[in-house]
Amino acid sequence: MERAAALTPDRHLIEEKVAGQEILKGRFLHAFRDTVRLPNGGETTREYVVHPGAVMMIPLLDDGRLVMERQFRYPMGRVMIEFPAGKIDPGEAPLACAQRELLEETGYSAREWVRAGVLHPVISYSTEFIEIWFCRGLTLTRPQLDEGEFLEVFTATPQELLNGCRDGAITDSKTLIGAMWLQNVLSGAWKLDWQR
Repeated sequence: MERAAALTPDRHLIEEKVAGQEILKGRFLHAFRDTVRLPNGGETTREYVVHPGAVMMIPLLDDGRLVMERQFRYPMGRVMIEFPAGKIDPGEAPLACAQRELLEETGYSAREWVRAGVLHPVISYSTEFIEIWFCRGLTLTRPQLDEGEFLEVFTATPQELLNGCRDGAITDSKTLIGAMWLQNVLSGAWKLDWQR
């Protein structure tokens, strides 16, 4: 019975675009309002943002601490605690983006990298995806922040990270998912295939 259900197409859930309208094209955001046909034949509108994708790095120091950031996020109106992350440039490979962003934001370069997975942080209104990368064998040089970018780099133990997630000090969705990945990797439940 389960196998038959798994082979059933999702047609009864799929919405089809009938018409579309661009409502904003900014430097970063590209927003649309589409009219869609619902599975029951009715119509409604969907507003969403097209996003080029991003990467998040989980940098592991040799002593087991993590490299993290504090950064003011204007839409939230407050400083947020996060793993380093950044937007993928047009034509840029995700690993190249991860390496570039780690160096720019934290001043670290890494000897080993591994792609852990992907997350979709806001599936109801954005195409955004964030690739999750672990890195280790870190060497500190000097941050190369973008013009107008201000952040504070700090280190935390895995337990401090998890405490921050539990206590509500960390609410950023990508960092919460990163903490889940880290916890499973450190426990040995999830294996990573490190590459130089």
